[in-house]
Amino acid sequence: MENIRRASHAGSWYSSNSQTLEAELDGWLRECGLPKSPDVRGVIAPHAGYSYSGRAAAFAFGNIDPTNITRIFLLGPSHHHYTPKCALSRATIYKTPIGDLPIDLEVIDELKATGKFDMMDIEVDEAEHSMEMHLPYLAKVFRGHSVKVVPIMVGAVSTENEAMYGRLLSKYIDDPKNFFSVSSDFCHWGSRFNYMHYDKKHGAIHKSIEALDKMGMEIIETGDPDEFKRYLMETDNTICGRHPISVFLHMSKNCSTKIKIKFLRYEQSSHCKSMRDSSVSYASAVAKSE
Repeated sequence: MENIRRASHAGSWYSSNSQTLEAELDGWLRECGLPKSPDVRGVIAPHAGYSYSGRAAAFAFGNIDPTNITRIFLLGPSHHHYTPKCALSRATIYKTPIGDLPIDLEVIDELKATGKFDMMDIEVDEAEHSMEMHLPYLAKVFRGHSVKVVPIMVGAVSTENEAMYGRLLSKYIDDPKNFFSVSSDFCHWGSRFNYMHYDKKHGAIHKSIEALDKMGMEIIETGDPDEFKRYLMETDNTICGRHPISVFLHMSKNCSTKIKIKFLRYEQSSHCKSMRDSSVSYASAVAKSE
């Protein structure tokens, strides 16, 4: 029986009009001007409303060569639903205004059988935007190619469990038909986020935020999950996809394929100049096999 996850954020976070959405994605992908590479095995991309992060996200999705990929693992953080585990979708289809993506039920069953995963209800699935914001780009880039999706909502996972999930999922990286879409925004700065780290040596507040984010991005590029954990402990940087990123770093560390992460784009929703301001940062990266 079909169990459909609606495009619940279409019409608010991005256009529900297929032609408008198509034109926006086309424009952003064209603007970023990136060559398609068969070495791209994964991306880290933002998940804010497209008016904020759509352009930045193109720098992750623009590099993908869909030719040999048949399965997409989608890892996103949970913003509304508390679970100390990773959770799998009960849906059979993820809808988008520009084409639907079928769920890989075989792999969902395989992961479920490990006993390590929760199952999330459709209501929880539809309330969460972190994975949905990747779907139109994925539907666009993989159009005409037969792909299935494995959505994994990464909860408030402990350090030990990040490593456990990384080991468990690492074998999937070694199959070049698998692709990984990791969802994360970067620093959420301002009183409304309870985070106002400011190092005056960098000058303006937005420059301090940029230095903080770029330090984290450089550590992610090293591929070392322990260093990334140390950075988060020391800075408290409000990277909302910290758990999905950490799981992916552990996957890369435990697989046989050599994976190299490189950030290609960094933006902020606005430039904070006073302590009354606020912003969210967006960073896009590709993970290539070497």
